[in-house]
Amino acid sequence: MKIDGNAIRPGNVIEHQGRLWRAVKIQHVKPGKGGAFMQVELKDIRDGTKLNERFRASETVERVRLDEKEYQFLFADGDEVTLMDTESYEQITVNRDMIGAPAAFLQDGMMVTVMSYEGEPLSVALPETVVMAVAEADAVVKGQTASSSYKPAVLENGERIMVPPHIEAGTRIVVYTADGSYAERAK
Repeated sequence: MKIDGNAIRPGNVIEHQGRLWRAVKIQHVKPGKGGAFMQVELKDIRDGTKLNERFRASETVERVRLDEKEYQFLFADGDEVTLMDTESYEQITVNRDMIGAPAAFLQDGMMVTVMSYEGEPLSVALPETVVMAVAEADAVVKGQTASSSYKPAVLENGERIMVPPHIEAGTRIVVYTADGSYAERAK
């Protein structure tokens, strides 16, 4: 689907120079002399390289629609992660790098979203939050105020995060998968 160069928005995926790029940042620039243009920071979907490009309103770019499908996490084997389509029971194997740092929060049976283009998986997105148990937590230091102080803790998957002083070992908490930060105590 062709769009004008000034219609690019953050998050859009475009085809440019024979590769697929995701628009990360955009800035509309109106210089004192000459026509206005859109300064766009692009990130390659496959290898993560960045590119800054200028698009004028008169230029057109090809906007790409990615297919999104729910898959169930089965198991991880080294750097490979195996996922299953719950409708057709077809299994796919993707590299752990495609998931990134949130791969540490994968749990058996977890539903993930796979974005693909022409049948080729490009990225895997985990749910926004997961519930995990705290394996060990440091003791509370007397005199700390509860409002702004956090203490280190280790989750059941071995990840280290900062939690409020009232969280103890064995407590189940909600963790944001994007950055691995504490959200709240699990209900």
